[in-house]
Amino acid sequence: MLLSLALLDSMPLWAWAGFFAFIVAMLALDLGVLQRTPHAVSMKEALVWCAVWFSLALGFNALLLHWRGGEAAQQFLAAYLVELCLSVDNVFVFILVFAYFKVSPQYQHRVLFWGIIGAVLMRGVFILVGVEMIQRFHWVLYLFGLFLVYTGVKMALPRDEAEQIHPDKNIAVRMFRRFFPVSTQATGGSFFTLEHGRRMATPLFVVLIVIETTDLVFALDSLPAVLAITKDGFIALTSNIFAILGLRSLYFALNGVMQLFRYLKVGLAIILVFIGIKMLIVRWLDITTATSLGVIGGVLTMSVLLSLLIKEPPAKS
Repeated sequence: MLLSLALLDSMPLWAWAGFFAFIVAMLALDLGVLQRTPHAVSMKEALVWCAVWFSLALGFNALLLHWRGGEAAQQFLAAYLVELCLSVDNVFVFILVFAYFKVSPQYQHRVLFWGIIGAVLMRGVFILVGVEMIQRFHWVLYLFGLFLVYTGVKMALPRDEAEQIHPDKNIAVRMFRRFFPVSTQATGGSFFTLEHGRRMATPLFVVLIVIETTDLVFALDSLPAVLAITKDGFIALTSNIFAILGLRSLYFALNGVMQLFRYLKVGLAIILVFIGIKMLIVRWLDITTATSLGVIGGVLTMSVLLSLLIKEPPAKS
């Protein structure tokens, strides 16, 4: 095996099995029972599910505190908060994607559900590889640190988000269209359809491809960010998964009010730069998890307060 079982070493196999069984059960409940009939998710429903996933994450954090102590619980909470903030950045792109493709609100949940299934699998592979690389090659930490500083600075600068979703420039979409026919007709919530006896993908499946490739880009930021906080594979993966699973509800809750959190991206940029510097100076100064958690919480709180207190200037006519 090229990869060791480093990711599994921190916890017994039954803990991994129990965690993933719980996640599968929640997803089955979500899609098979609560979302059996496609419908537009209301603000109330989205907020309820946000509260459910946040409460589950905090409950899991309390379990870690009781089971493995304060350091593990602090690492989980810090990693979860960072991943949750990165998820907010995802939300803005999702809004652009659905607006560009004119996806009906009643089918957006279906796209996000399967998109997030893919995201969970990608994050699992990325974290497995990342933990292994750090254990084998310690100098990779410095590359991750530099990448985070670069990402944070880039995030703080103005950028055109719409360029990320243009299907004509999306390599995955272009490759898929080359090998598989895509229908021009919308067919409800289906990803595939039959036209004149020929199996074709629907525009909704193209939307799913864009969502998946977008998350792949965000995962490149997520991996070094979480591994800067913890080298424990179990904590790194579970914090990622809890943040991702709450992403759909976060999207429906924040859709339409994203302008109220316009300084959150600046706060996230500051956090990424801080975490990157933390990785770069770890050889000379080890910043504790409690300190990191304080910085992350303080920056997030200040970002939200500034967003709510400072009104956006009126657009120039």
